[in-house]
Amino acid sequence: MPAAAESGEGAARPRPGTSPLDASIGAAGHGGPADPPRPRGGSDDMSDDGNGPAAGTIASGDGGAGHHGGGGAPVPAGVSGEATAARREGDRLRFVGAATRRIARGIDLDEIVLGLCRATVPTFSDAILVYLRDPLPVGDERPVGPVVLRLRRTDRLRPIDDLTDISSTIGAGMDLAGAAGATGELDFSQLPLVGPQGDLPAAELCEIRPGGALAEVLRGVRPVFGSSAAARAALPELLGLEHPLPRGNRAVLAPLRGRRRVIGAAVFLRSPERPAFEQNDLLVAAQLATHTALGIDKAVLYGREAYIADELQRTMLPDSLPQPTGVRLASRYLPAAETARVGGDWYDAIPLPGSRVALVVGDVMGHSMTSAAIMGQLRTTAQTLAQLDLPPAEVLHHLDEQAQRLGSDRMATCLYAVYDPVAHRITIANAGHPPPVLLHLGGRAEVLRVPPGAPIGVGGVDFEAVELDAPAGGTLLLYTDGLVESRLRDVWTGIEQLRERLATTAQLTGLDHPPPLEALCDDVLDMLGPGDRDDDIALLAARFDGIAPSDVAYWFLDPEETAPGRARRFARRALTRWGLEELSDSLELLVSEVVTNAVRYAERPVTLRLLRTDVLRCEVGDDSPQLPRQRRARDTDEGGRGLFLVNRVARRWGATRLSSGKVVWFELSLPGTPERR
Repeated sequence: MPAAAESGEGAARPRPGTSPLDASIGAAGHGGPADPPRPRGGSDDMSDDGNGPAAGTIASGDGGAGHHGGGGAPVPAGVSGEATAARREGDRLRFVGAATRRIARGIDLDEIVLGLCRATVPTFSDAILVYLRDPLPVGDERPVGPVVLRLRRTDRLRPIDDLTDISSTIGAGMDLAGAAGATGELDFSQLPLVGPQGDLPAAELCEIRPGGALAEVLRGVRPVFGSSAAARAALPELLGLEHPLPRGNRAVLAPLRGRRRVIGAAVFLRSPERPAFEQNDLLVAAQLATHTALGIDKAVLYGREAYIADELQRTMLPDSLPQPTGVRLASRYLPAAETARVGGDWYDAIPLPGSRVALVVGDVMGHSMTSAAIMGQLRTTAQTLAQLDLPPAEVLHHLDEQAQRLGSDRMATCLYAVYDPVAHRITIANAGHPPPVLLHLGGRAEVLRVPPGAPIGVGGVDFEAVELDAPAGGTLLLYTDGLVESRLRDVWTGIEQLRERLATTAQLTGLDHPPPLEALCDDVLDMLGPGDRDDDIALLAARFDGIAPSDVAYWFLDPEETAPGRARRFARRALTRWGLEELSDSLELLVSEVVTNAVRYAERPVTLRLLRTDVLRCEVGDDSPQLPRQRRARDTDEGGRGLFLVNRVARRWGATRLSSGKVVWFELSLPGTPERR
């Protein structure tokens, strides 16, 4: 629903180059405020008989008194008609320049429309109606369905009975449009405006009929008087058939044309007590409509670009982090600023065979769609390489090759780490990225020493990896340089501040209790000051829980016919030790099927590993790279039902190709836990 314009307005930042008239006339008011000139109260605005305002359409900035010329503007004694016309033209140019600057201050749609209302009421018109297409078209979009105009905003002079209230209000610094700015109460009974109770006599919605009078007027470029034949046929469509039309040239209908199409219309209205619009006022209305339409066009395009950027960034980052065994994860992402919604920072967590998890954080140079597109390609490549279970250094090498194939001059940094909860170790490879910080359980925070490496995209560089301890209860923090580097501090100063912040936070929870992971991420971001948001920030925190050795059972099986039977016995013993005898039948059946399939193709010993966490996980590895494929066995087939049984009995199952072969795994729910597939 439309809302009446507010009385005041906040300070706005003027934008350069908003009016083509600025260069010729300079700033309005010779260094004064950029608001349009206001009508003056008192005798200067009255006609010779003292009963109404003069016929001048835009108030002059000249304070001299005198007789009136043919146009009705006050003419000082001794000033010729040519000088008066020149002065009025100068006033008109100054008004247009100030008004267009005021319109250009708006950043979003509502601010631009409000700027038009505030710039024209009451200086140019006593009231205004602004209609915009609903929805507004963007770019080359073709309309779907009928074209509808919606009343976006109205503004009008508010009647005030006591003239002393006007002068006191103006003296207090209030906007003249909000006070009244007129000598006495105006009669708006014939104008379709918002009333004091908020009712809406004017039509809120208007459907443009192809070939109709309104469509013909909007197809034109120039505004038209309300008294013209075209406007008198078009205004009933716009305002509603039940409302009377203003008499004479007291209305101007101006199309709002964007870069490619009409986006709306503006109706300027004057009360009967005020002089009617003149021919030159059509030029003023055209200037105001053009600047408003172009501003709206720009705001709509920016809004669409911002929406696309938000959607692109959202799809480039994981919707949710996985929940791998033995590690807890949390993440944060902050764009650089509202004007740079999309960037090249990313993070990822990728489950790997053997209950391991790959932790990835990267940063592509720049804040643009190109940076985001490159980031998306590198992230997808990293996920594919991770599924091949390549070593971290080799993953970075392939990412470097991929960046060179993309042919972009934008380099990227990346840190790739693989955490093994069984071995309590982590392997880290770095490509020019800031080093991670490890917060130990006792509260000590250290910056890990990892090879710095060269950024991705340089080419011809070997990457190194380092294997480090990952103690249970420790928290590893991976981040992009936006967290630690800004105009106010260098990267190493920021890293040291981050280390100190983590240590301080850990002391608050005690030596034996690590801080909550989500709260820790929020606390890290709280260290950012007002001048520290020069770049995107991606943050990935990993809490190492690990898997205790007592919850792991591991065997080697020679690839021979007795291997399935031995595997069943090993599995039965492990279940007895863990008190999970209820799972014995299911586990022995599935282990026998998977090991039988592995022995059939393996040339080296087959590995069997059982992991007890929140589920029971079984992993069978062999040296054959061919992945098993489930198929439907016929009634006459003697085999081919192994994976069918695994799929029916197991909670989940899968197969992963490794550089040395493959791993087939499945999970069984523990007794007392709900089944989840």
